[in-house]
Amino acid sequence: MAEQRVRVVIHGRVQGVFFRDTCRRTAAQRGVAGWVRNRPDGAVEAVFEGSATAVDAMLTWCRSGPPMAKVDSVEYEDEPVEGLAGFAITRYTP
Repeated sequence: MAEQRVRVVIHGRVQGVFFRDTCRRTAAQRGVAGWVRNRPDGAVEAVFEGSATAVDAMLTWCRSGPPMAKVDSVEYEDEPVEGLAGFAITRYTP
């Protein structure tokens, strides 16, 4: 099965609504590795790495997020697979 990696930026009301924690739990359930973090511009940024099917499922999840979120847009781009393991909430570092 082909591995895929994408970097995602989610815009809208996505901070302070448990987006990162719910994203971490959802990714772990789907076997997706990577990380998620808040950005200073109010967006949430994430990297998802895993099977193409699982990564696509995470992209679909990002379009709605957790119940209290209001997602306005989702941008993503493919990146080279790095072989990440686990999924973490990280801090933004410019």
